[in-house]
Amino acid sequence: MIKLVMAGASGRMGKTILQLASQDKAFKIVGGLEQRGHAALGQDLGSIIGRALMGVKVTQDATAALKEADVLIDFSHFSALPENLKAAVKTHTAYVIGTTGILTATLQQIKNASRKIPIVQSPNMSVGVNLLFKMAALAGKVLDESYDLEIMEIHHRMKKDAPSGTAMKLLEILLEARGRDIKKDVVYGRAGEIGAREKGKIGVLALRGGDVVGDHTVSFFGDGERIELVHKASSREAFARGALLAAKFLAKKKLGLYHMQQVLGMA
Repeated sequence: MIKLVMAGASGRMGKTILQLASQDKAFKIVGGLEQRGHAALGQDLGSIIGRALMGVKVTQDATAALKEADVLIDFSHFSALPENLKAAVKTHTAYVIGTTGILTATLQQIKNASRKIPIVQSPNMSVGVNLLFKMAALAGKVLDESYDLEIMEIHHRMKKDAPSGTAMKLLEILLEARGRDIKKDVVYGRAGEIGAREKGKIGVLALRGGDVVGDHTVSFFGDGERIELVHKASSREAFARGALLAAKFLAKKKLGLYHMQQVLGMA
């Protein structure tokens, strides 16, 4: 049985993951984390996810929560990640990171930590989105720069970061496929007298509204045809199931930095 702690336990993704984990005999929930001052601190996880009381309370003390844990799944705000990472290394706890908007310095900390503990880090853990990543990489190499390339993503009104981590991963994949540079060749939205579209530029557009779980579209606009790769999430369960698969994957690892395509056998 895998002993699980959830960081961001009272958030949308945290609650979904905990609900699914509570129904999976492979997991035992032993802790929940939230940042200092959060209203959920001290609450029983059972009441947070609509289950019977579990005798497990939400805490801000990551090191204490992880003492009995096998794996930490983190969907908290990126500002909490360095502290959680330090606690995971200290307690030698496997770490699944689904947090987005991660700073460059923190990414390096993750790489350093993976020499001591096993980590899966991915901006999106659904099977469908990871298939989209592979298809985008292929299309980016097959379709040359006579095809104008645009990435569009839509999320609910409460999402804090933009563009989404998934859109930024798609951008990273397509920049590599096209041999382009993120500092010179990316346009984030457009306004005013912008003139004709420059060849080789990649456009990225973020829309926010309603309760949209997550839509991502990669469009290749050619003369006489348009190719679109689309993924639409109708439930957070797709991401939550992927996070739990990652936790099970890490249960068999000693150390190293992994991505979801390795978890899903796509790599």
